[in-house]
Amino acid sequence: MTTQMQTAGGKGAPARVRWLAGLAVAAFAAATVNVVAQSIGHYHWWAGFVLIPGALIAAAGAPLLIRAGGPAFGGYLVTCVGALVFTVGTLLMLGAMGEGWPFMIILPSLAVTGTYGWHPAHPLARGLHRTVATLALGGALLGVTFLLMGAGAIDFGRTDWWGGFMMLAGVIVAGNALELVRHRIPYRLQAITLLIGPALFTFLLGLRFLRGDWPY
Repeated sequence: MTTQMQTAGGKGAPARVRWLAGLAVAAFAAATVNVVAQSIGHYHWWAGFVLIPGALIAAAGAPLLIRAGGPAFGGYLVTCVGALVFTVGTLLMLGAMGEGWPFMIILPSLAVTGTYGWHPAHPLARGLHRTVATLALGGALLGVTFLLMGAGAIDFGRTDWWGGFMMLAGVIVAGNALELVRHRIPYRLQAITLLIGPALFTFLLGLRFLRGDWPY
């Protein structure tokens, strides 16, 4: 009985340490945002009602990330939701929502891209999931572009620059479709055709936008 109690205590202690470490990181992050907001003179105390819950949600999911299988994936989702809420709270606290709104595109896109490692066993389902995950990476790049444009770091002028991202999306979908060629699975050609068709249309449409020869 003593051995069993020691074993249970040994398993419980690291879990408690992980939870306490997560709470400590959450408290430190929330306190840092508060200090920075006060130091720059843009302190909005009411944003703490968004900031602190976001930090706690992220802290609740983080300890599950080191586990395997379903708990790790669940912890990942919880952490991503918490990080997004925390970011919203940070922007509100700093009064920077007008400049920082592209993070609302970047973070969810990166969260979807981060699921790349959790893929289904079936090649067709895995290919579709890989397509969505890599498209989300393109969405994150779009958010970064908006962020840099808002900061004045880049300027595309009157160019229909978003056509380049449409072309990128077409290339991503087509590349993932062609990857299915090496798998001998039912409905392989049908799946490839369904992906290649919209990918080619999106690429050509984006090219027309980028070249500026779209009549509007």
